[in-house]
Amino acid sequence: MNNSEISKKDISIFWFRRDLRLEDNAGLYHALKNNKNVLPLFIFDTIIMEQLENKEDKRVEFILLVLKKLQEELAAVGSSLLIIKGNPLEVYKKLITEYSVKNVYTNHDYEPYAIARDQSTKKFLSENQINLQTFKDQVIFEKSEITKDDGKPYTVFSPYMRKWKSKLNNYYLKAYPTQKYFSNFFKTKPFPALTLKDIGFKPTGIRFHEPGINKEIIRTYDETRNIPAIEGTSRLSVHLRFGTISIRKLAQLGIAFNDQWLNELIWREFYMMILFHFPHAAKSSFKKQYDHIPWRNNEAEFDAWCKGQTGYPIVDAGMRELNTTGFMHNRVRMIVASFLVKHLLIDWRWGEVYFAEKLLDFDLSANNGGWQWAAGSGCDAAPYFRIFNPYEQTKRFDPEYKYIRKWVPEFEELNYLQPIVNHKFARERALSVYKMALNHEGAKSQSF
Repeated sequence: MNNSEISKKDISIFWFRRDLRLEDNAGLYHALKNNKNVLPLFIFDTIIMEQLENKEDKRVEFILLVLKKLQEELAAVGSSLLIIKGNPLEVYKKLITEYSVKNVYTNHDYEPYAIARDQSTKKFLSENQINLQTFKDQVIFEKSEITKDDGKPYTVFSPYMRKWKSKLNNYYLKAYPTQKYFSNFFKTKPFPALTLKDIGFKPTGIRFHEPGINKEIIRTYDETRNIPAIEGTSRLSVHLRFGTISIRKLAQLGIAFNDQWLNELIWREFYMMILFHFPHAAKSSFKKQYDHIPWRNNEAEFDAWCKGQTGYPIVDAGMRELNTTGFMHNRVRMIVASFLVKHLLIDWRWGEVYFAEKLLDFDLSANNGGWQWAAGSGCDAAPYFRIFNPYEQTKRFDPEYKYIRKWVPEFEELNYLQPIVNHKFARERALSVYKMALNHEGAKSQSF
């Protein structure tokens, strides 16, 4: 990092995080428009990295591939991306001794850890007369921009969605013209690239979908989105997760081509808003009475679920797809989540953690919201007595077994596993356990 030529100049920093693109990037636009010598920075946050026990993590490899592309784009305009592994606060402590930093720009993040990290970073920079400025970029509406008439946050999706759409206009969809100011990037020779080995990880051999937009898939999304055997979804969730594509661009496509697809983008923002206003949901049930359900948490059954060896073909297919590719079709995500929580009575948090490790598009708010929806414990969740029947779900969404045959080719053979639990028995057991726990909590609360 030592470079006497750099240290003589005043610079501003743009800190890339969940916004790994140069085009239509809010914080980057403001940094470039208002400053000369903008140094792009990405930090491999060791506080996050050390929590990743699996050192063959597909997301880390994905990030490195995206950063390589960013490096190439920046090199084309005579700049480079500074990539550092470390605790963000320690990184900035070192940076300000080696650079004459005037401002730091970045985009908002809404997860509990990110909020705490940004507060401590802002405090440190402020103490050193450096201004940290943050901007809305990964959502159309954030925090308290969509609320009830009394200013309170929504906890039911449908009225939130209607308010979201009623407030939308071209102002919120307008792209940020960053290219106009590319000349304000700091001019420098390429900084050293980091490898997977440098940051303590191993290659996974995973193949990634490019952020290509198939308008025909979006146009027919409402008809094809529940069929896991076909390419009926856009596969853009990972690109939304890491910001390699603009939410404003995608919202425009939803408006133009398919309202159901737009609704999925709104669900994403709904769950982000919920986690921002109700941070307890990151660790415990949104509806607190659901924390009193006596989960069985059988480790052998959980292991069978993780490996796709439950004897239920649609469940096993989904888990094997996840383990192999880092992706699972959304309809199947609902089926496997319902199975773990309702059929096996295993705490939804176990499943949430497993998905967090395996999903390439893992997003804390969406993952948490999805699991709590399946468990009945979340806001606007499926009622506890809604228990997916894996056989009926297969009849409806994979009637010719095309998806199942791809991932569980042995499912019609005699040696295929017997079901880990009988559906009728599991359903009645779940209803009984839920009903007893929730009625007990209801009676307790009324006695005070």
